[in-house]
Amino acid sequence: MNSPSAPLVRACPLCEGPGGEILWQGDRLRVILADEPANPGFTRVIWTAHVAEMTDLPGSARAALMAAVWTVEAAMREVMRPDKVNLASLGNAVPHLHWHVIPRWRDDAQFPQPVWAAPVPGREAGTERLRLLVERAIPAYRRLLAQHLGGC
Repeated sequence: MNSPSAPLVRACPLCEGPGGEILWQGDRLRVILADEPANPGFTRVIWTAHVAEMTDLPGSARAALMAAVWTVEAAMREVMRPDKVNLASLGNAVPHLHWHVIPRWRDDAQFPQPVWAAPVPGREAGTERLRLLVERAIPAYRRLLAQHLGGC
């Protein structure tokens, strides 16, 4: 049991499990398809070791992580053809270093607002079309990630 002066230790969901469907995994990081039904294609790049901030990593590891994020973005753009890609690293709820790589389409449920905003009325129907588009793109997405992330 934690003493009143000791910090509360919480289990980390990104240490305990993959965090979603693994698209690619290496020694230092993994790329997963997040379980975000309202946002098809929502991808996370997760650093394997439990660190909270980019500056917890040495420079070479930071460079490798960012190279992976850019590789995921490029692969996503090639196979999913989104209108825009959002990149975010928050970690407020899960303080384990990870990046969100989120495909956005002009007709997605929240566009142009962040994916965490309330859906625009009448746009929920487009989510099914986008889900099918992403589902068809996943095999090519996996191949590109494997081809380009081998050194991570």
